Amino acid sequence: MEFLSYLISGVSLGSVYAIIALGYTMVYGIAKMLNFAHGDIIMVGGYISFCAMSYLGLPGWLATLLAMAVCTVLGIVIEGLAYKPLRSAPSLAVLITAIGVSYFLQNSALLIWKAAPKVYQPVVSGSLTLFGGQLSVPYASVLTMAACLVIMAALTLFISKSKMGKAMRACSEDKGAAQLMGINVNATISTTFAIGSALAAVAGVLLCTSYPTLQPTTGSMPGIKAFTAAVFGGIGSIPGAFLGGLLLGVIEAMAKAYISTNLANSIVFAVLIVVLLVKPAGLLGKYVPEKV
Repeated sequence: MEFLSYLISGVSLGSVYAIIALGYTMVYGIAKMLNFAHGDIIMVGGYISFCAMSYLGLPGWLATLLAMAVCTVLGIVIEGLAYKPLRSAPSLAVLITAIGVSYFLQNSALLIWKAAPKVYQPVVSGSLTLFGGQLSVPYASVLTMAACLVIMAALTLFISKSKMGKAMRACSEDKGAAQLMGINVNATISTTFAIGSALAAVAGVLLCTSYPTLQPTTGSMPGIKAFTAAVFGGIGSIPGAFLGGLLLGVIEAMAKAYISTNLANSIVFAVLIVVLLVKPAGLLGKYVPEKV
C-alpha cells in the first residue's frame, strides 16, 4: 500500500506540474517565447485566492475564479507591455525580459504581502479511505487529478474544435501565412497568454491546497519543474506537457520515498538530461529541421 500511496502522491503532484506546463507549452508553441515569469503568476494566483478566502470570506471555488480572472488580466498586461514589443527581437532579449518580469512579480509580492510565509486555507480538506482503511487518499489529491483531466480534455477540445483554437494552430505553423489568411495574430497570442495565466492561477490554488505555505518565491521551483516537464514531454505539444508533468511528479515522489529527499530534484533533472540525449525533441515532440 505504501507504493500505491507514493504513486498517488506523485500523480497528484505531477497533475499540478502538467497544468503549469500546459501554459508553458501553449505560449512556446504559438508565440515561440519562453515565459519564465509563468511560475510567478502561480504565486500571484495563490495570494489572490488566499486574500479572497481569508479576508473576504469567499468560498474556495469563488476564490479560485477570482484568482483566474486576476491572473488572466495580468497575463494579457504582461504580454502587451513586456513581450509584444519584442516579437521580432532575438530570443535572448525575450529571455532576459522574462527573467526581469519574474523578479518584478516576486518583489512586488514581497512589498504587498511581505516575506513572512502565509498559512494557506486549503480549498478542500479530509481524505478518502480505501481498502478497509489501509490506504488514505487526501481529497486535495483527488481534486487535483480530476482538475488536471478536465482541463486537459477541455483544452484539447478547444484547440481542435473552436475557431480560436484553429487560429492558434495556424499561428503555431506560420504566423505570416496566418496573418495573410485574415487571422488576428496579436489577439491570438494575447488569448494564449490569457489561457496560460488562468491555468497558472488554478495550479497555484491546487499547489497551495496540497502544500499550504505561501510566500513570494512559492512559484519559482514549481515553475522550473513544470518547464522541465514541458521539455520532457516535448515542448509545444499539449499531450506532451500532460505526460511530462505526470511522469515528473511520479519520478520526484518515488525518488523522495525510496532514494533521498535531498537528491530528488537532482534525480528529476538527471532523468530529463538522459531523455533529451536519447530523444532531443522530448517524448512526444517532433523534430523540425531548422531552415536556413
